[in-house]
Amino acid sequence: MEEVNGLRLYCCSNCRNHVALHDDVISKAFQGKSGRAFLFGHALNVSVGSKEDRELMTGLHTVADVYCSDCKQVLGWKYERAYEESQKYKEGKFVLEKAKIVRENCY
Repeated sequence: MEEVNGLRLYCCSNCRNHVALHDDVISKAFQGKSGRAFLFGHALNVSVGSKEDRELMTGLHTVADVYCSDCKQVLGWKYERAYEESQKYKEGKFVLEKAKIVRENCY
């Protein structure tokens, strides 16, 4: 994992844009469209698409796709609203798919 000013980073696997800090990982036990995914408290250099309701493994959520701000690849989604009380902790958080981010070779 590359360190910039002492920070360990995750980057877009397509263009190596810095998209998240290792310290912002909340959980590595999430499931994305293409396999494993990580839940982050924050994301960097991303754009957030339109909100829509999706039925996910943990119930109905309002989510918005998250795109790399440089190459526009879809990296995952942002939880905008959770309808079940037990899922409220996800609101405002980002799911980035492991297949779409890399921990090293960022520049």
